[in-house]
Amino acid sequence: MHLSDFDYNLPPHLIAQTPIEPRHASRLLVVERDSGQIHHRRFSDLSRYLTHGDIMVANDSRVLPARLFGTKATGGKLELLLLKRLGERTWEVLAGGKRLRTGVTFSLNNSPVKGQIIEELSGARRLIEFEQPISPHLPEIGKMPLPPYIHQPLADPERYQTIYSRIDGSAAAPTAGLHFSPEMLLALRENGIILEYVTLHVGLDTFKPVEVDDISRHEIHSEWASLSAGTARRINEAKLAGGRLLAVGTTSARTLETAALRSAGVSGSLKEASRLDPTLCPWKPVAAFEGQTDLFIYPGFTFRAVDLLLTNFHLPKSSLLMLVSAFMGLDLMRRAYAEAIAREYRFYSFGDAMLILP
Repeated sequence: MHLSDFDYNLPPHLIAQTPIEPRHASRLLVVERDSGQIHHRRFSDLSRYLTHGDIMVANDSRVLPARLFGTKATGGKLELLLLKRLGERTWEVLAGGKRLRTGVTFSLNNSPVKGQIIEELSGARRLIEFEQPISPHLPEIGKMPLPPYIHQPLADPERYQTIYSRIDGSAAAPTAGLHFSPEMLLALRENGIILEYVTLHVGLDTFKPVEVDDISRHEIHSEWASLSAGTARRINEAKLAGGRLLAVGTTSARTLETAALRSAGVSGSLKEASRLDPTLCPWKPVAAFEGQTDLFIYPGFTFRAVDLLLTNFHLPKSSLLMLVSAFMGLDLMRRAYAEAIAREYRFYSFGDAMLILP
């Protein structure tokens, strides 16, 4: 498939700059894969499409206040965006500033924390070693890293967190979950919907467009994910009892499909393994795992765990849009996105949602 297959034109005014209140007041585009029908609803209508015994799995990763500002020992300013923790005091970061070479030392503003650049990676990426663990200081000195297409300041940083976020580690929010309010989660439980959580720490590469024309040659970014043994057991029990599995967002879907491939005995790179003959394992239980996943889902992929997908509207030419296209079909994705644009749905992180049904 070609990269141009996943391109579309979005009027800039449809990029949501602020979250809607309350959270569950956003719009919901409902798409039926089998019939191709499209319905226009409110997010609060989600429960009408779920039945007793269905299981909903969401990503409980929490966005780090990962933007840091500091001063080099020579007096120049620098900005750091924490991407990935590699050790107790070592981080991969995006670094902004002049002459940020290996060996440069700095101190962070409004804190006693000092650090040093220990390696230059590609582009603006650097390895940083702090003199002490940085995590305890982040609530006081860190700023929320909003996506590059959001240009308005966020009045309440918690609006870029899901209400169930609990494990620090993401550089961006798993945005499909931003629509859930406490009232909605309680209502879903009361209706017999099983709620479970996985963890995938979202990296900034989630916003990076694919750049190769042949998308099968794209090297997907690797992200840390976890699915516990207890969660795996409850998911498998619910599926065996006839429940359908709803993945809240592309991050949950990648985690669940990684877990299904692990149960099929795949333990190495997932890129080629994801193309296993579907007749050999059309459905697999999910297996508990913890570690990096490099699963790249694009059209041709066989989903073995996820039955329904709840997702936001994604950037053109992104791996996230390719995942959605794999789940619903490329032609139907194009039609759904055209419909959303024509009806002026709000797009991207603070935008509206789409529910993809069987």
